[in-house]
Amino acid sequence: MVRVNRSRLREGCVLADDVLGPTKRPIIPKNTIITEPLLHVLEKFLIDEVEIEPVLANGEPFFEEDVIGTTAHRQPISSYLQAVQRYKQLFQSWQSGLPIEIREIRELIIPLLEQMAHAKHDLLTVRHYASKDDYLYHHAVSVGVIAGLLAMELGYSEGECYQVALAGALADCGMAKVSKQVLWKSSALTEAEFNEVKQHPIFGYRMVQKIPALTHGAKLAVLQHHERKDGSGYPLGVQAEKIHPYSLIVAVADVFHAMTSERLYRRKQSPFRAIETIWREQPSKLDAQAVAALINGLIGLQKGTIVRLSDGQRAEVISARSDDPVRPIVKIIETGQLLPLNQRRDLFIDEIL
Repeated sequence: MVRVNRSRLREGCVLADDVLGPTKRPIIPKNTIITEPLLHVLEKFLIDEVEIEPVLANGEPFFEEDVIGTTAHRQPISSYLQAVQRYKQLFQSWQSGLPIEIREIRELIIPLLEQMAHAKHDLLTVRHYASKDDYLYHHAVSVGVIAGLLAMELGYSEGECYQVALAGALADCGMAKVSKQVLWKSSALTEAEFNEVKQHPIFGYRMVQKIPALTHGAKLAVLQHHERKDGSGYPLGVQAEKIHPYSLIVAVADVFHAMTSERLYRRKQSPFRAIETIWREQPSKLDAQAVAALINGLIGLQKGTIVRLSDGQRAEVISARSDDPVRPIVKIIETGQLLPLNQRRDLFIDEIL
């Protein structure tokens, strides 16, 4: 991260640390993308210096002659943002009719997967960087990495983890064949438009079908990532016994990231709120082992973890519950109060600090 003068900030800078007010409580949380109104907030609170990421939200590097100090930055975040911009370029080439070059996808996803394997909680913060307009590109990169990490948690071999990650990154490649009017529509889709979107797994399967570097399982995951165990999914409506294990993993990654992202017609949720919904409402649709891997491998609330609650309070995890994994007992840092979140449904964990 780098520390810069407020006067040198510009829209698109990403905060690498909380901006604290006079009461030492955050007035702007870390991972926030700087906008013009937020610049005025910083001025109003007389904030002279802030810590920012070395790259902008669009993946471009932040070059600043007046950097006050530099510390080791979170390289996975920088790599992630750059990967999103590269994926955007590739997706646009597919829209123009060019074929998928699997080498480029592999060079984009696999190094990022290996980095994020050592910084898993960063994956819970990258949702802050996505805007509604570039959701599709963030979604592809995130689903690829999350799916690969879930495969690792489930004990798959290195080669299989890579195949799952590639399948996750390519799961929505077929969106390149959906009409742009439908793809970027900001309001709810009509039934006919949604039916067109529901064809994207078939379009995607055709795009990857003849790529020899992808295994049969990875290709099936592109086709089946919207299928559900109870047969309620699409495009074929198959049930659990006909869904490939890779597809089950990518499906969980896909649902989780979609729920935690800002989309053209849907607000994002906290990762912990999304996990709670998946945990309680999706047992008949999503694979239980993949969901457990998501909770244990990505969320991983351990004793002593510092979190921010939905009301802005900072708290320490005291003990987790196996029957309610995202609602542990926490201790409010400012007051020392013990709070069982399973008894306070109006509150939830917003993010890990």
